[in-house]
Amino acid sequence: MSRNREKKDMAEMRRLHKNVTFAGGSEDVAEENVARSQRGHLKTTVIIVILVLLIGTGVAVSVYMHLRSFNGIKVISKTEIKYEANAQYLEFGKNLLKYTPDGVSYIDENGNVVWTAGVDFKVPIAETRGNYAVVADKGGNVVAVFNLEGEVSEVKMPYEICDIDVSETGAFTAILESSETNYINMYSSTGEKIYEIQTSINKSGYPLDMSVSDNGEKLFTSYFRLDGVNIKNNLTAYNFGEVGQNENADRMVGGQTFDEEMFPKLQFLTNDVVAAFSDSEIILYTMKEKPVERAKIAFNTEVNSIFYCDSYVGFIAKAESASAENEYVISAYDLSGKKMFDYNFSFDYEKVYTNSQEIIVTGGNQCLMVSASGQKKFSYAFADMVKSVIPSAGRNEYIVTFDDRTEKIRLVTEEN
Repeated sequence: MSRNREKKDMAEMRRLHKNVTFAGGSEDVAEENVARSQRGHLKTTVIIVILVLLIGTGVAVSVYMHLRSFNGIKVISKTEIKYEANAQYLEFGKNLLKYTPDGVSYIDENGNVVWTAGVDFKVPIAETRGNYAVVADKGGNVVAVFNLEGEVSEVKMPYEICDIDVSETGAFTAILESSETNYINMYSSTGEKIYEIQTSINKSGYPLDMSVSDNGEKLFTSYFRLDGVNIKNNLTAYNFGEVGQNENADRMVGGQTFDEEMFPKLQFLTNDVVAAFSDSEIILYTMKEKPVERAKIAFNTEVNSIFYCDSYVGFIAKAESASAENEYVISAYDLSGKKMFDYNFSFDYEKVYTNSQEIIVTGGNQCLMVSASGQKKFSYAFADMVKSVIPSAGRNEYIVTFDDRTEKIRLVTEEN
């Protein structure tokens, strides 16, 4: 009896101990879960606050960088150059391509000549795209291809050269003219012919301009012809990819004819968007495979200059309320044709350079930079006449070319 009672008492003690343990464990677990939940909520809140602060800081920095303006310069480096009245400059890579009838040079971010290639071109014309450049003898028959390392090839054309363009891959297109036939030929960077298009002067007319897409697969051309006493302009699109191959033998995938309106300038802004510029409007086309009109931008006044980049297009015209001859307005539009901004300035300008970040206007010794948001970034009068101003690789750094030197400068803010 006593042994049975003892067993019962021990079992009861184990039962009570087990219940107490589980009861106590449940309370501990609940409290721990609450604490863990509170810690989790606190951690999440802290993370959210930090992210908000970081995003806010990033936005603030971005806004500050876009709205920040400069009124002075610091010369980082200076390099003397030989004066050449007929020298022309283009952006090449992140630096400069200089070309003359006698030679082509690559100028680095410090203004130093990296290499020079001799040419003998009576009327040199040039185009650059990314790290490739083509320079040709207009009216002659030689095209030279360059990359950042120097000359890649020199290609002899079968007919006189009217115009050239280059893709990001180094493949280039040339419009060639014979007595009765025009040719649009594309070549690889090393000179192998990729395709040839023949057009009759009597049927298609005379070439005004062309533009090749970044990948080299799409081409847009502008031709004008006389139809009796009337002038007609044909815009024609070609696709040398799979879609064009399936379309027809000459790869033409679209076109449009205009009466009494000339389009002397075409430009692929991106690989899939091309702009056609006339003296009265800008027409934007989407061309992923075939061209589709996406927007028209009408000129309501006489236009002095056009500009474009991969983010927007626009023009410079006389200001409507101009009281002096050198009052102009910059008008910029996005690639959907929507007005971005107007910006007025007052000096006689000669050149306009554009990229996705800014518009640079120069004339005489004056330089104006307007950001893509329409804010004045920089306005300055140099001591000497400026030939070109091109962004360099560093933030707010530029290569400025004068008659006798190049300078790498950084924009600064000076107290008045």
